[in-house]
Amino acid sequence: MNHKYRRMTPEEILKKIENMKKGRLKIYIGAAPGVGKTFHMLRDAHDVREKGIDIVIGIVETHGRAETEAEIKDLEIIPRKKIHYKGKEFAELDVDAVIRRNPDVVIVDELAHTNAPGSKNKKRYQDVQEILQAGIHVWTAMNIQHLESVHDIVEQVTGVQVNERVPDFMLREADEIEVIDITPEALRERIKEGKVYGKEKIDQALNHFFRKGNLVALRELTLREVADDIEMRLEKEREEQGIEEPTGIHEKILVCVNYRPNAEKLIRRGWRIAQRLNAELYILHIKQKRQSPERAIAEWEKMAKQFGATFLVREAASRRVAHQIVDVCREYKITQIVMGMSARTRWEEIWKGSLINVIMQQLKHVDVLVVSDR
Repeated sequence: MNHKYRRMTPEEILKKIENMKKGRLKIYIGAAPGVGKTFHMLRDAHDVREKGIDIVIGIVETHGRAETEAEIKDLEIIPRKKIHYKGKEFAELDVDAVIRRNPDVVIVDELAHTNAPGSKNKKRYQDVQEILQAGIHVWTAMNIQHLESVHDIVEQVTGVQVNERVPDFMLREADEIEVIDITPEALRERIKEGKVYGKEKIDQALNHFFRKGNLVALRELTLREVADDIEMRLEKEREEQGIEEPTGIHEKILVCVNYRPNAEKLIRRGWRIAQRLNAELYILHIKQKRQSPERAIAEWEKMAKQFGATFLVREAASRRVAHQIVDVCREYKITQIVMGMSARTRWEEIWKGSLINVIMQQLKHVDVLVVSDR
């Protein structure tokens, strides 16, 4: 299959050169504390060191977990920087020491951490950004509840308000994301065995944040967020290469409705398909003169809200309806279209062209389902 490729602009070339100088960011992400993010990060560190990679620990938070502490072994640790504030001493990541040491890779645990007042940067993710700018690769770890955009969802699900948060752009800018995933049952078992918290905290943890229902929801949220991030990266790469066809990894259904008796039937059919495929649903109406009563449009919009769909209205333009549908499909990366049978007579199709044929010719990677009027 032949694709058209566009030339990069001078600005894009400069940005690419700058990114080549920056360090690479790898994020280990999990659904909750105790899944083993830091442990896996340390184990991987030993593996790459055996291959000749210069990797050091900038900061690791073991939280007193014996397995994690034992996994540090003989990895080089850069001393922490002492910060004094209101008579107390805090030990934070020494960014300047990391940059002076200039390793290939540095481990910086707890990405969502807030630094003590008087530190070079307010947040640890800002420390990471500075190290990356110096050309040093960074491995870090975080839990899904610390991601800014899911803050309200996490609070609603768990009843816990998370104060330390990481902006979403850190996840988007990561060069590699590794999900450390274990089942809710396995995590609860680890907690019972005292591998995550001390004995005095076990019952409280199991009966509050670490309830099975919470862990199931957080696990689903983690996997979904990472899957969405992967799809965005793939689509961005394809756009840079000038490839317009949707990836098809995440299904998006478009239902086309007009002022005919089968409009609501089409919407319901589209919703059932979207439910089975766990897909996003879009409903499109192209307003024609004297054929688009506002009452009908309001009813379709009401159904769209009921089904959690995005309702789109386009004004009839000089362009054919088929081409307007094609434009919407390309804009929203639609993978399937649901529409009714054409109201045109056989003579009109010969004279004006078949609506469905035009769409299928323009969108070769989009499936079209034509629903019978019967």
